[in-house]
Amino acid sequence: MAHLLLIEDDATIRASLIRALGERGHATSSAPTAMAGLRAAVDERPDLVVLDLGLPDLDGRDMLRMLRAVSDVPVIVATARDEEPEMVGALDAGADDYVVKPYSADQLDARIRAVLRRAGEPKPDTAVTVGGLRIDLRTREATLDGAPLELAPKEFDLLHYLAVRAGEVVAKRELLTEVWRLPYGGADKTVDVHISWLRRKLGETAQEPRYLHTVRGVGVKLAAPE
Repeated sequence: MAHLLLIEDDATIRASLIRALGERGHATSSAPTAMAGLRAAVDERPDLVVLDLGLPDLDGRDMLRMLRAVSDVPVIVATARDEEPEMVGALDAGADDYVVKPYSADQLDARIRAVLRRAGEPKPDTAVTVGGLRIDLRTREATLDGAPLELAPKEFDLLHYLAVRAGEVVAKRELLTEVWRLPYGGADKTVDVHISWLRRKLGETAQEPRYLHTVRGVGVKLAAPE
């Protein structure tokens, strides 16, 4: 039996769906507002959330972004909004599926079962390991010899980009384009400053590098210590 959380402000729809989903073997709790739903998602740890976008206190897409910051629970958006930009926006915000009202209980149940099947599949390892350095893109966590590294967002992005290309010399212009999304010709100092900050956090210096090696006139290379 899956535990579902229904976030829907219409009391009639809530009651109807709770009854219909219960008949199909699901245990369903509910919340009438975005903030109540967010608290319930954190406290109850449901297997899946069914989310309406038209909530009275906060737009459902904003609530979804807040939820994604604290949980990877699967989410099906179930709403009357049928415009393509709304669908794309909800999926970009972290929804796993999108169904437009009116829909049947059987259709919603089928989508719930499909999303739960996908959620139950083993997730690929998203971590990159270089020597004692481990960087997990999915959780945005980095460790050095098992100890957590406190990295600013761009420091993490830069370290991950270099780690994926471990052993390669990466040009600063490429880093500015791919990590900072700046056009070619941006200020190389941006890269230099962030490399300096990373060195301190990795316990090394430019004179005695362990992981980060500057190739003068070419770029930066990340490699495991010899």
